[in-house]
Amino acid sequence: MRSFLLSLAFFCAGLGTAVAAEPKPYVVSDLGAVGDGHTVNTRALQAAIDRCAAEGGGILVIPQGTFVSGALYFKPGVNLRVEKDAVLKSTTVMADFPPIYTRWEGIERYWTSAFLNFIGLKNVEVTGEGTIDGSGDAWAGFGERTRPAGGASRGPRPAADPILSAPVPTVREVYGAAPPTTGTLGLAPDPAKLPAINAAGLVLPRAGALSPPRALVFQNCTGVRVSGLTLKNQARWGYVFLYCENVVAENLIARAEHYIPSSDSMDVDSCRHVLITGCDFDCNDDCISIKSGKDDDGRRVGLPCDDLVIEKTRFAYGHGGASMGSETSGDIRNVEVRDCVGEAGNWAPIRFKTQPSRGGIVENITYRNVELRGVKQAFEFDLEWNMRINTAGDARMPPIVRNVKLINVHGTASSVGRIHGLRDSFIDGVVFENCAITAQHGLVIDNARNVDTTGLALQVAEGEAIIRK
Repeated sequence: MRSFLLSLAFFCAGLGTAVAAEPKPYVVSDLGAVGDGHTVNTRALQAAIDRCAAEGGGILVIPQGTFVSGALYFKPGVNLRVEKDAVLKSTTVMADFPPIYTRWEGIERYWTSAFLNFIGLKNVEVTGEGTIDGSGDAWAGFGERTRPAGGASRGPRPAADPILSAPVPTVREVYGAAPPTTGTLGLAPDPAKLPAINAAGLVLPRAGALSPPRALVFQNCTGVRVSGLTLKNQARWGYVFLYCENVVAENLIARAEHYIPSSDSMDVDSCRHVLITGCDFDCNDDCISIKSGKDDDGRRVGLPCDDLVIEKTRFAYGHGGASMGSETSGDIRNVEVRDCVGEAGNWAPIRFKTQPSRGGIVENITYRNVELRGVKQAFEFDLEWNMRINTAGDARMPPIVRNVKLINVHGTASSVGRIHGLRDSFIDGVVFENCAITAQHGLVIDNARNVDTTGLALQVAEGEAIIRK
């Protein structure tokens, strides 16, 4: 982690200079925005951002009140502060979130704009003790009243995959002379007719189907600090870092109703030098998901998630705590998760998930000093998670998971869990040190080698403590 610490030192030094300069505040209520919880302020807020940038930069300040808005696009030099008792709340109208060129679920493409978009920026800060409300509980099809008895609503089903007539069009035929990139703000020319291929020529699944917006997306940014905020009911992923470097995410809260699909609290996607510290997450998917692209397009981009520290964070309800994957095609490496807590209701605070089509290498991952408080599974390694292999060619790209250390993991779980690799890609090198779990069911190990359980003490109520297949 030496490279991360050095980068963090330089980043913090830069932030210190920025704080000393006392950037000019732009209080949105002084610039035409109304915090009555009803008025839609998209134009007034975007105009304030534009003015702040044009005048040399400063801080967009959201004061006490509830300010409703559609998608906002931040510009160089413009930071955001959401003050205590302030709420910045998303509308629930798809037209307010036009498609933008980004990466969604591991593939570069036009997809719904985030609520708050930070693209291609340097040294950007989003701070405050206020709340970002994604209105995920109010989007059509996601409300609590729509849930069937005994189950959770998954929301409206996306349109079927497009059927392209041969031959597939070229990139120039679809996009013209200047294909979009993720490094700049690129809105779709025609939101009603999205391309069936991306700017690299890859045929896209569900090209015309869009989802509700992610909450905050930092894309192609260098030097990011997000601190102190509470995120509420993100309609899709919450705090998202994509293609970023030198990121500090600290003292953040996320709370999403458990019927909102894909409401990850945080996603870190193909980023380098990231510190996540002092956070508290509760959602209806992974609390934190570490990603690096999916299948052919992920391998084409080829950017890993590298050099991450996740510490002092609470994983409440969620499908995972700090999860590696499922999008692993660009590699995930050098990650340490330490001094964290998994609460009852969390499915697997220590989680690895991917598919045989993904490829990529997940390596040098350490979980250290993790307390488990009645979680569903202590450990889940699954290289055949949520199988969605589209072609026989995809199936020949097995992922690799190797060199994992589990140190000082203690507590209780319904099941110790599972370490499940592939017949042609064994999980290789999992070492337990000073771990002790009390559970109803034991640990199942298959398609794995060099798994050292001598440092794992188990008390299991039913069946064998360790089952090797």
